[in-house]
Amino acid sequence: MNSATAELAWFKSSYSGSQGDSCVEVAVTEQAIHVRDSKDVTRPAFAVGRDGWRTFVRFASER
Repeated sequence: MNSATAELAWFKSSYSGSQGDSCVEVAVTEQAIHVRDSKDVTRPAFAVGRDGWRTFVRFASER
């Protein structure tokens, strides 16, 4: 994990299972939404702009 993402305030999805499986964590900054695998936080996170995140959430909620 790089130092830039280590300093972020990560939180799990409200849809995460109680067993800790199949979870993602997100961290919100003014510039972007950062996403990582909660089971392996050593893997690189990725970031998407707020408009891209909004589009993704809208698409996912329609499914």
